[in-house]
Amino acid sequence: MRYDLVLFDNDGVLVDSEPISNRLLAAYLSELGHPTSYEDSIRDYMGSAMHRVHDLVLERTGQRLPEDFDDVFHARVFAAFQRELRPVTGVEAVLERLAADGVPYCVASSGSHERIRVGHRATGLTRWFDDERIFSSQDVGKGKPAPDLFLHAAARMGVAPERCVVVEDSPLGVQAALAAGMDVYGFTAMTPPAKLAGATGLFTAMTELPDLLK
Repeated sequence: MRYDLVLFDNDGVLVDSEPISNRLLAAYLSELGHPTSYEDSIRDYMGSAMHRVHDLVLERTGQRLPEDFDDVFHARVFAAFQRELRPVTGVEAVLERLAADGVPYCVASSGSHERIRVGHRATGLTRWFDDERIFSSQDVGKGKPAPDLFLHAAARMGVAPERCVVVEDSPLGVQAALAAGMDVYGFTAMTPPAKLAGATGLFTAMTELPDLLK
């Protein structure tokens, strides 16, 4: 293994949550009078922290979202997770391989700690991630594309940025990893390869990842 730490994004990389989340986000924004398609949501918000939703709506319309927007949205998402969420195909085999090889790994997500844990419980991934392996944009106050989250996770795990590799599926995540001085492999299951420009490498199935990390 040529890396001392593997940092996984969560949504779309560990759990197949992006279709669920973006469908519900588009519907809720449209319900509030901000017409948004599923494709719009993927383009504008995939991989970002919730503050980006608030910031873009305010910038584009001059209107603030309701104070309870995050709570209502997350309640809808968490309920859907319980019904529909699945782990990304092949990711458990990747985690088993890393654990067997003694390679440190963690999750560094724009989502809240609660969102990460709800998703892991729903998909059975909890056993792979104890509290010391979970990092959220809540921990740094500034989400991707800022490098803060990845740098924070690496520091807490005791690994220099140049010895880290990030696994991401969003343009904002790739930008954040590069800004942190880390290699990054872009997962193209939902994202066109051209949108992950600058990534160290690209892959379309989790079965390809272990060989990329060697």
